[in-house]
Amino acid sequence: MDIQYIEKQLKAVADANRLKLLACLKKGEVCVCDIVDVLNISQPAVSQHLRKLKEAGIIAERKVGTWKHYRIAEEQTPLMKDILLKIEPLQTCECKSVCCPIEGEIINE
Repeated sequence: MDIQYIEKQLKAVADANRLKLLACLKKGEVCVCDIVDVLNISQPAVSQHLRKLKEAGIIAERKVGTWKHYRIAEEQTPLMKDILLKIEPLQTCECKSVCCPIEGEIINE
């Protein structure tokens, strides 16, 4: 495994807010607007944390209209798999905003 890639991943998870983000995403995909509510920090700050996790290959995004939804990436290094196993899911984090589709609603991506 590439040492620089490991360093990037470790730096990405070496922040309390990014660990909370991962805990939030453990239950599934979440809209950025709901992440802002959970972390209680500004949307630009949340975006910076999400960018670092995405650049490290830890999370993935999906655009729904003007909103972005984030989830833990399917492919993970053995190191990240172990770290993610240790993180407890946040129960208060779920997509519940107006940007999220109603169950059964069809979304054109």
